[in-house]
Amino acid sequence: MTDIALIEAAAARLKGHARRTPLLSSPFLDDIAGRRVFVKAECLQHTGSFKFRGGWSAVSALDPATRARGVIAFSSGNHAQGVAFAARQHGVPSVIVMPTDAPALKIDNTRALGAEVILYDRATEDRDAIGTRLAADRGLTLIKPFDDPQVIAGQGTTGLEIAEQAAEEGVTGADVLVCCGGGGLTSGIALALEARAPGLRARPCEPAGFDDVTRSLASGRIERNAALTGSICDAIITPQPGNLTFPILHRLCGPGLVVSDREALQAMALAFLRLKIVLEPGGAVALAAALFRRDQIEGEAVIAVASGGNVDAAQFRAALDLLPG
Repeated sequence: MTDIALIEAAAARLKGHARRTPLLSSPFLDDIAGRRVFVKAECLQHTGSFKFRGGWSAVSALDPATRARGVIAFSSGNHAQGVAFAARQHGVPSVIVMPTDAPALKIDNTRALGAEVILYDRATEDRDAIGTRLAADRGLTLIKPFDDPQVIAGQGTTGLEIAEQAAEEGVTGADVLVCCGGGGLTSGIALALEARAPGLRARPCEPAGFDDVTRSLASGRIERNAALTGSICDAIITPQPGNLTFPILHRLCGPGLVVSDREALQAMALAFLRLKIVLEPGGAVALAAALFRRDQIEGEAVIAVASGGNVDAAQFRAALDLLPG
């Protein structure tokens, strides 16, 4: 079970390896949101997303003999790269199961980090079954993308930094908006904030049509998405919240927020224009919620986690095309 002690232990192992990413702001974004907006730029983390934290936490927590046999993960790209890089840094092999419709950049980057990539059809094949079978056949340790205590702990180190940085900015009460797929980052941040900044409240943010966490929080039970494809926010499309993450989300998080794909693209464009950072669609939904769901947020400040920046050129151009002029 993940708790603040496990998160702090992960932070100790990550020290000197993960980047302490900045908390950015712009008066232009404040004007759109109608309040102060702070953006936690995890797109500047190693491998371009927060997933490096969880990957390093999980790989580094293994005993040396187990770790030496190698690790396996399934991911649309960001968890893949985080685990692959952590495995390479530890000098152990990695196998990554990725959907065929993952962005080519993410597949190429994962291979470039030394991983063996195995592709599957997201609509017709079960990645959990594939990963479990390969792990058993090859003696690999499966590192799940969100439903793993050490992964949640690693992602929770983002929350420790947010607590410190918010205090430095004089923010003691605010919603912390988090791009949410299976809930590893959101639940880890929620646990860290509970212990270190109880005035800050985590809220999951999702793309329209794939709002399983938002619906699950509303109903009090795990809800499943009807579809597994159909949004440009590939990084945060999951079938349903995790069995480990959902109880944490249900206990600690505020209501979910849902944005459209177009709003995610608009947030990408504004992040580039005003903050000079590059976001992928799934990594921009929290900022989109901060900017375009102002009536669903309370308080004079809001913190949005920009969770990833692994976007291909064509998709980024589509976002920039939404800028005036």
